[in-house]
Amino acid sequence: MLQFDNVSTFYGKIQALHGVSIDVQQGEIVTLIGANGAGKSTLLMTLCGSPRAHSGSIRYMGEELVGLESSVIMRKSIAVVPEGRRVFARLTVEENLSMGGFFTDKADYQVQMDKVLELFPRLKERFNQRGGTMSGGEQQMLAIGRALMSKPKLLLLDEPSLGLAPIIIQQIFEIVEQLRR
Repeated sequence: MLQFDNVSTFYGKIQALHGVSIDVQQGEIVTLIGANGAGKSTLLMTLCGSPRAHSGSIRYMGEELVGLESSVIMRKSIAVVPEGRRVFARLTVEENLSMGGFFTDKADYQVQMDKVLELFPRLKERFNQRGGTMSGGEQQMLAIGRALMSKPKLLLLDEPSLGLAPIIIQQIFEIVEQLRR
């Protein structure tokens, strides 16, 4: 499904990734573990095209992504939940989810919304609440739900447990396991 082959990435003159190779099969859950500054977030962002890979190959569903614009890559059924959740604080839960479903076919939009609200019943309860007033765990659920609105085949979660209570972390990972199936 996803292959990184000898990928190197730079921020200016600073090399952030040094010949990274990873192979992810469909249905797999893969975690990247490393110290702060090891390049975990950079790897995810390089997949998305910003920053661009300096060398190597990134293939998704058999298609080469290196050299494509980020806007093109992100329409290939890939969704990213960034570190720190980054919900739209002034928008409601409904509006945040709608942002994730912006490019979803109109026929699929409500079906996808219903699936997200079934996965995250708390979001249904908070549907008209502003994203910025929610707890950290609820914001993480909202960020994941927003990503799922695009019907991704590949979901990238950057630091999904950062700053969350253990019970919320467990809930999030149980949902990730459900999505894998």
